[in-house]
Amino acid sequence: MQRAKEMMKVSDGSLLGDPGRTPLSKKQGAKWQRPRLTRQAVMRCCLVKWILSSAAPQGSDSSDSELELSMVRHQPEGLEQLQAQTKFTKMELQSLYRGFKNECPSGLVDEDTFKLIYAQFFPQGDATTYAHFLFNAFDADRNGAICFEDFVVGLSILLRGTVQEKLKWAFNLYDINKDGYITKEEMLAIMKSIYDMMGRHTYPLLREDAPLEHVERFFQKMDRNQDGVVTIDEFLETCQKDENIMNSMQLFENVI
Repeated sequence: MQRAKEMMKVSDGSLLGDPGRTPLSKKQGAKWQRPRLTRQAVMRCCLVKWILSSAAPQGSDSSDSELELSMVRHQPEGLEQLQAQTKFTKMELQSLYRGFKNECPSGLVDEDTFKLIYAQFFPQGDATTYAHFLFNAFDADRNGAICFEDFVVGLSILLRGTVQEKLKWAFNLYDINKDGYITKEEMLAIMKSIYDMMGRHTYPLLREDAPLEHVERFFQKMDRNQDGVVTIDEFLETCQKDENIMNSMQLFENVI
């Protein structure tokens, strides 16, 4: 429940902020600095909390210190390769793997598991549709299951990747049919799923037409040639030039 309260306070229902708002740095006259994702922020990630709660020894309170797991014996195959592919340490990968195997003995996560995770962390709303979209973004080969390697590579991008890496991942999330373009309908579907997941208890309260307005503002800025779709180049260029979007990258962990 405390987790849900924190989410309500900090998220406006968007993965990329609001291009219509004045950036905080402009209001305060401060120079924008790329936000850093702290260990505490990583520990608030739904997927990380789900995995590590299972990895923690029975009877622990799942605090940061408990979750260091200094005597982890489980480790995935190709640990060195995963270290090279991700920005997780060997200890972190071992901890994630232990929890992953405890929760998913088969070594695979399916969509129903994602739905259960997000229903647990967002009890005030309906997370079913968002969990479906998020699962598809992780399921790179579209086979209906996510292995540990794909899982941690995705998490690494979302939690510790560069801004461009995160934006490319977000584009993939919005590009529902994976044809290389984002339509208004696709972006609206994602936005609505996030608003539905956050529920009606967000602060400030969100209007029913808020997702549509959000999408219209994004397309006005992103669809440079007015052809009705947004390409990856248009998406990256527009997002990286918008200070509010750049600042909001630190909020990725709020809905991941």
